[in-house]
Amino acid sequence: MEVAIVGASGYTGRNLMGKRLNQPEFDIKAVTSDSNAGHSVSKVHPNLRKKTELKFIKNSELGNYDLIFSAVPHGVAMKNMRTYIKHAEKIVDLSADFRLKNPKEYEKWYGHKHECPELIEKFVYGIPELHREEMKKANYISGAGCLATSAILALYPLAKEGLIETEHIVVDSKVGSSASGSKADLADMHAERANVVRAYKPSFHRHTGEMEQELNFNGNRPVISFSPHAVDLVRGILSTCHVFLNKNLTEKDIWQVYRKYYSGEPFVRIVKEKDGIYRYPEPKLLTGTNYCDVGFERDENSNRLVVMSALDNLMKGASGQAVQAMNIISGFKETEGLEFFGLHPI
Repeated sequence: MEVAIVGASGYTGRNLMGKRLNQPEFDIKAVTSDSNAGHSVSKVHPNLRKKTELKFIKNSELGNYDLIFSAVPHGVAMKNMRTYIKHAEKIVDLSADFRLKNPKEYEKWYGHKHECPELIEKFVYGIPELHREEMKKANYISGAGCLATSAILALYPLAKEGLIETEHIVVDSKVGSSASGSKADLADMHAERANVVRAYKPSFHRHTGEMEQELNFNGNRPVISFSPHAVDLVRGILSTCHVFLNKNLTEKDIWQVYRKYYSGEPFVRIVKEKDGIYRYPEPKLLTGTNYCDVGFERDENSNRLVVMSALDNLMKGASGQAVQAMNIISGFKETEGLEFFGLHPI
């Protein structure tokens, strides 16, 4: 399978290459970066030394491929998507441009009109645990946002079963600096980022739109109050979700709900231990893996349920999930290239 990675100089592009270079079924024919054209991949991604002799080419030099990964920034993908689909039968886009199914919702959350609205309906939202069967029939996948993925996977079984008050959902997320991408920004300089726990978009964060879209069942669109915080990590997300049950459920009942949806999922694990250090999900253990760990605790003093989820924002939150989706739409084993189970201690 001949593959091209467009916008391959960023963190998500690097992770895509790292996952595909060792797979004999895939031949990465081209990696693009206008600013690095002519340079070797290992100059930009030093961990790939002796792994590839590829050099970056310009976007204008794209040929024809079986599949294109689009890892360009938000706003750029929709400007170029009409061109990309001329070069490949299948597309996996990691930007936010095709995640929201309603162009008006896109305008609401991103502040400008969509430039390629006729293609939106062709893209399947890229969380396999929710849309696997649709992916099997699709050619175009829109990768989900990292923060959105953590919240959606945490709450999906409860929302699907209609067990929570949908007008009162609070999501608090802590996220590492790599989620901001590889472009230099003052807020992400070491002197400004080190040792922080910083609220940076306490309301109206754009990933909220994805959460409300994907947790909308039977026309009961949820109202989600979402606040992310930058913390002193490079990779990782921990989301703590506060929801209120509309039925008197025990922890055993809740456990059974999560097992119903996730017991057969290769990359979602239910983490809830009675003792020990790692009783609940923790992003440290997931560095470099495609897992999302989900745990919960019932508040004995109220009908509140606290649901926690952890993942690596560059893997299950971006490149890893994109590879998982690509495996599905290509008819390969879903876990292919994603078997790494992490390190401990790290």
